[in-house]
Amino acid sequence: MKLNGSQILMETLIEQGVDTIFGYPGGAVLNIYDALYDYSDRIKHILTAHEQGAAHAADGYARSTGRPGVVLATSGPGATNLVTGIATAYMDSIPMIALTGNVSTNLLGKDSFQEIYITGITMPITKHNYVVRDVEDLADTIREAFRIATSGRPGPVLIDLPKDITAAICEHEAASPVNVTDEMEAIPAEDLQTIADVLNESQRPVILFGGGVVASGASAELAQLIRKMDCPSCHTVMATGVMPADDPYNLGLIGMHGTVSSSVAVHRADVLLAIGSRFSDRVATNASKFARNQKIIHIDIDAAEINKNVPIDHSYVGDVKAVLKTMLPLIEKKSRSDWNHEISVIRERGEYRSINCEGELKPNQIIQDIYRIMGPDIAMTTDVGQHQMWAAQYSQATDPRRFLTSGGLGTMGFGYGAAIGAAMARPGETIVHITGDGSFHMNLQELCTAVSHQLPIITIIFNNMVLGMVYQWQRIFYNNRFSFTEPNRQTDFVKLAEAFGAHGRRCRTPEEFQDAITEAKRLQGPVVIELVMRADERVLPMIPAGLTIDEVILD
Repeated sequence: MKLNGSQILMETLIEQGVDTIFGYPGGAVLNIYDALYDYSDRIKHILTAHEQGAAHAADGYARSTGRPGVVLATSGPGATNLVTGIATAYMDSIPMIALTGNVSTNLLGKDSFQEIYITGITMPITKHNYVVRDVEDLADTIREAFRIATSGRPGPVLIDLPKDITAAICEHEAASPVNVTDEMEAIPAEDLQTIADVLNESQRPVILFGGGVVASGASAELAQLIRKMDCPSCHTVMATGVMPADDPYNLGLIGMHGTVSSSVAVHRADVLLAIGSRFSDRVATNASKFARNQKIIHIDIDAAEINKNVPIDHSYVGDVKAVLKTMLPLIEKKSRSDWNHEISVIRERGEYRSINCEGELKPNQIIQDIYRIMGPDIAMTTDVGQHQMWAAQYSQATDPRRFLTSGGLGTMGFGYGAAIGAAMARPGETIVHITGDGSFHMNLQELCTAVSHQLPIITIIFNNMVLGMVYQWQRIFYNNRFSFTEPNRQTDFVKLAEAFGAHGRRCRTPEEFQDAITEAKRLQGPVVIELVMRADERVLPMIPAGLTIDEVILD
């Protein structure tokens, strides 16, 4: 049948299983929005207040579902406003399809109104990108974009659509989407025998797992491996929720703000098995000394990560789920009670513990109260800063797709857009958005989006009146020279929430917060809860950049 480019786009998106698009209209995408008018019964469009919010929402949708999120923006500033969101998804290996309009093909390269070379701008932060110059290529380009975004190491793909292509007519033929998991090759057991032998012979193994476990859906296989090996494990921020926080094998977060026991365990281990983790500088705070006396085994889907940050003894490049399935029968079931006892003593004696003060809001108590009152199955999004680390440290998430945070790029302003995406991915479920006063100011305009759709998003602002994480570094490393981290803003967050049409509360004590979160659970639509906190509250433990667990700050 003959369709125009915009109709072909709609049909192909539906063919790929897309049911939701986040975006903002403009002149170059008017043909696409005209088609969306006719397809509104099959594709829901969420109009955000800013294109960056739309990109973060598509990202949050993808993190919640494992399926690609789709964002649509017009040419020029609309396209460039997606850049931070695309980079956020790229750094965390999140599948996303970014659709941008552009001027007609005869105007490309002529500095036309709202023309921008968006494929050149985004080349370093996408897995691939396209400019469609012939409507005959449109459907296959979209199909290939989805395959690239979801296969191998996931990531964002951008498709630039000149306006005349969205209006051009051609014959369209439907096709069935390719399931990339069906293309996964079987892994011969002999390829993993050496790795299995090293693990079987180890006396003090530790497993470090990261976001690759989430991307491949390998949580169950990982749990089987840990129990079969009877060994402690630790995780990166991106793998929060893969294992329950109270699992005896789970030492918690590793790295700069990780638990003492996780870093000590890695230091004392004889073998470190890293699964789907890239040894970033926030994990290996001093790469030259990280696990230097241990054999390191690295399993990752991306060959470029092997030996990139730390030298590896043994490695295997492949999908984590497929690798673990093949490797599990090769692993001998062993009891390592002496090693586990040694680690339990460290956890009991050497772990940092936050002290609650009567009548004072404390980060650990806040996060614990959220889970206690809202239940363990909530989805939580965060922005970036102190509140992000507190949320990760004290998380009780039981599903990795229910803790959404910007790990690699560290994007302030990510949280509210991600909460909108999560709310659309999990209709009817409450989303808790953890943020700071600095991060919330970055994209607070998206509150109007949540109000328009009456999304059940509870925003909790840790308001300490400073840019907390940078302020903490200035206190510790810059002799209390607080250069521009005390913005002295006079924002009334309660009035702001009410002005947008949301509910607002301000709390100064634990009891007030417990009452506010209990009430928020009953209310309809978005809620903003401001927590008035001390500026000198710090994220601890802390291993300063470039140092090791031997220099950890606990007080």
